[in-house]
Amino acid sequence: MCYYKHMNILTITALIIFFVTYVLMFTMQKFRPYIALASAAVFVLIGSIGIFPEFSYTVPDALREIDWNVLMMIAGTMGTVYYFIESKMPNLMADMLVSKVHTVKIMVLSLSLFAGIISAFVDNVATVLMIAPVALAICRKLKISPVPTIICIAVSSNLQGAATLVGDTTSILLAKAANLDFMGFFWCEGRPGMFFVTEIGALASALIILYKFRNDNQKIDVNDRTKVEDYFPAIMLLLTVVTLIVVSFIPYKDSAAPGQFYKPDITNGLICMTFFLITMIRDVLVNKRMDSVKGVLKEMDYYTLSLLLGLFIVIGGITRAGVIDLIGATLAKLGSGGSKMAVFIVYTVIVWISVLLSAFIDNIPYTATMLPVVAVLASELSAHSGLTINPNLFYFGLLVGATLGGNLTPIGASANITGLGILRKEGHEVSSGEFMKYGVPFTLAAVITGYVLVWILWS
Repeated sequence: MCYYKHMNILTITALIIFFVTYVLMFTMQKFRPYIALASAAVFVLIGSIGIFPEFSYTVPDALREIDWNVLMMIAGTMGTVYYFIESKMPNLMADMLVSKVHTVKIMVLSLSLFAGIISAFVDNVATVLMIAPVALAICRKLKISPVPTIICIAVSSNLQGAATLVGDTTSILLAKAANLDFMGFFWCEGRPGMFFVTEIGALASALIILYKFRNDNQKIDVNDRTKVEDYFPAIMLLLTVVTLIVVSFIPYKDSAAPGQFYKPDITNGLICMTFFLITMIRDVLVNKRMDSVKGVLKEMDYYTLSLLLGLFIVIGGITRAGVIDLIGATLAKLGSGGSKMAVFIVYTVIVWISVLLSAFIDNIPYTATMLPVVAVLASELSAHSGLTINPNLFYFGLLVGATLGGNLTPIGASANITGLGILRKEGHEVSSGEFMKYGVPFTLAAVITGYVLVWILWS
């Protein structure tokens, strides 16, 4: 395996393929998984036929680059969440929450914060699909526009996906790269983790919501309450989270002491898949709902799963071709002064470039690509600056920028696209300008808070 910190024909070729892949994914969003898989096949083909003697990348090599733990975690969580939504438990929780508030302003704030809490453990898109119908029903009853409320629910869902290991695909990717388990998002190396950074950012953005809705003091009186007849999916989802917490105290092989018991690399994926399969089998045997199997298989997000599968292979290819090392070494030149200020400049570039890019491109491929880059970057800066740079500074900064930056525009996050799709079905066409009236101040409040906190905690 060869790595290079200077341009050669191999790295130039890999960069061109990678650049073309990204351009195609950006311009043809519906075909992103196919583009990623095709690009993966190109890397494997080049590495198998020996065009470059120093670059070997066979099918077995590519399969080893796929993170099966990540894919199983995502698939398993998606499956359990499907049954959780079908049970109508989220609707009941929202009804109970709304029954405690009395004005539109507090209703919007409560639903937004509630959506954020749910999305810390459930996929962001699923969260929007859960909470939006409740908000629509209330807005219809009060005869007010649902547009601002749905936008706030969507951006809040996207924000708090970064709070826990299972909240968002980007969090799962980060956990793998930074060797974090469930509890690592709460407390890491004796310091507060991303959970607290995200929650403080959520409080800052909540002030923006209160300001935006400061004049909406209409009274609310909602007494209807959803009936839930099956609590089993909710119990399974809770057990998934609890089990992930418990096993987080067991080290992986790489971090275990000699002779210490360690867990397999695919432990978290097996946990998520096990509780999903238990939920599905029980639904078939006890509830006699054979159609639910078709339902959950239909609702599974094959788009994201196949996109990630292809990207894992592509990133493995560009890593072997030396591209990741090259990008890391190039960015490291920004901090070549060797001072803390130089490191701060690099950190700032990572955060705000991530904000700008994730406002227009899917943050999953961007995050998957940048995680190995920032790892190399931390190593390069530590080697040349004389400072000991904790890679979590760049990891967490990347997550802050890439996850929260998606709220700048309507197309920056899947949760936003889903929310606007729901509004479109209700006859409300939302312009980019109207969305950004809420998205921009919300994003800036959350990102600036996270940007400052991560630097204070991890610099």
